Amino acid sequence: MMFRKIGWLLVLGGVLSALGELLLLQLPTLRWPFDVSRELGWLNTGGDESPLLWFGWLSVMLMIGGGVSLLIKFPRGFQFTPITQRRIDRFCSIKRGHRAFVIVGVLALIAALDQLIVGNEPLLMKYDGRYYSPALERYYETSESGDHVMFKGRHFGLSGDAAESKPDYRLLNKSFEEQGGGDWILMPLVPYAATQDTVRVPTLELEIRDDGLLYHPSAKQPFSGLATKVYDLNDPGKMHLRYRYRQGLREGVADGWDEGRVRIYGAQYRAGELVSDQFMGEGSKDDFLNRESSALSMIYYAPSPPSLKMNHVLGTTPQGYDVLAYLYGGLQVNFKAAIFYIPAVYVIGITVGLLMGFFGGVFDLVVQRLIEVFSNIPFLFVIIIVSSSVPIAIKEKSGLGVILLILVVFGWMGMTYLMRTAALKEKARDYVAASRVIGCGTPRIIFKHILPNAVAILVTLVPFSISGLIMGLTSLDYLGFGLPPKYATWGTLLKEGLGNLSAPWLVSSAFVCLVALLILVTFIGEAVREAFDPKKFTYYK
Repeated sequence: MMFRKIGWLLVLGGVLSALGELLLLQLPTLRWPFDVSRELGWLNTGGDESPLLWFGWLSVMLMIGGGVSLLIKFPRGFQFTPITQRRIDRFCSIKRGHRAFVIVGVLALIAALDQLIVGNEPLLMKYDGRYYSPALERYYETSESGDHVMFKGRHFGLSGDAAESKPDYRLLNKSFEEQGGGDWILMPLVPYAATQDTVRVPTLELEIRDDGLLYHPSAKQPFSGLATKVYDLNDPGKMHLRYRYRQGLREGVADGWDEGRVRIYGAQYRAGELVSDQFMGEGSKDDFLNRESSALSMIYYAPSPPSLKMNHVLGTTPQGYDVLAYLYGGLQVNFKAAIFYIPAVYVIGITVGLLMGFFGGVFDLVVQRLIEVFSNIPFLFVIIIVSSSVPIAIKEKSGLGVILLILVVFGWMGMTYLMRTAALKEKARDYVAASRVIGCGTPRIIFKHILPNAVAILVTLVPFSISGLIMGLTSLDYLGFGLPPKYATWGTLLKEGLGNLSAPWLVSSAFVCLVALLILVTFIGEAVREAFDPKKFTYYK
């Protein structure tokens, strides 16, 4: 049964999360509660030296407790009531919704794989006869004093400024390949982090064909634009010579720089012929022009276009981030937000709505008036006002937590009307009167008897609540009131794409991902709504 499988997964996830923290491992997804607790000071106690990550351990207990509860509630051999089974069968028979549910489940699984799929740290590497896994190990070693030592460049033979900083494993991998000493690195499928990982400026080597003209490798027409020779392809900013080409011939101004990035050469070309030049450096001009450097190449400064040859399938963003990795990070943010937002909103909305309908009177009247006041103000407008009033420092530190808290505070009101109506209808039933007669308390009547009869309403609301959450986050990020830059968000990518219309791959990739996810969630919602429609299983006389 699916619920038993979910129960076992929750128990296993909680146990693995606890073991990962105790063994100093960074397990995909399971590390998130402890990472959040570590980043936010109010979610841990004990100071910076040895903090007690109470939020992480509380999350572990909730996962294990929730899993055990599901296993107890749905024992082996458990069978749903006939009407519930018919609803499930009806949902499965709606192919569009069922397939969308499977696709979203697969996307959730892919997002849960985290740094195993997308990341700039090796899954496994061999150096000097030892094996390491920086993507899964939090620390390189533990010193004699008991302090944990992070992975640094000096551990892998780097010197200078790179020795005490986090190593660039992509460059380190190229260095291992050039040295051929048996050291190697296995990177994730997409070897870039979603943010805070500016990729090397992509370059593409141009070619001179038999007619003596310069061409783009995949073009039939002669090349027009800037062609550059650089001292080191790993640092295209250190240019040697730069020429302007028109129809495959040098045309206009040419420039040259020494290795200190000082301009020491200038020239003028017309129709491929040198008109004049000037050399201002040390040594001879011929030695400078013949100095060892790369072949004539085209340099793609960010945002660079999609290219398999440059290992950027969807190009790069204006900040130099890989778009595919950025989209993956945005998908993770959406799933993270849904995991925390939906339970919080439903707990508040269900509780308040049921209490309003069950008690009525002054309590119902006062809460309704408060909800009406906030409901008459556009939801997004309220969120923008509150979000803009939060200090930047708190946003930068707390990030997703602050935005979700704001969304939760104002996002629960819509469902109170539905739950209030359900409570008003159900409290007049005979089974509620019978419960009172046998001495059941108010909490038991509300949550044990009335709430289960409103499950159909709740289930049909969940997919549309998720759609609203995704649109809310995207809108806030697009308008600049959402998450800080350290988070990858589709709204930010849309904003950057519309600000760089010469880079259509930015807005098109974000738009396609956003629309596709919303359509899938909507298909699920429509199928659930149809499957739980009471008219499908009710006969009126």
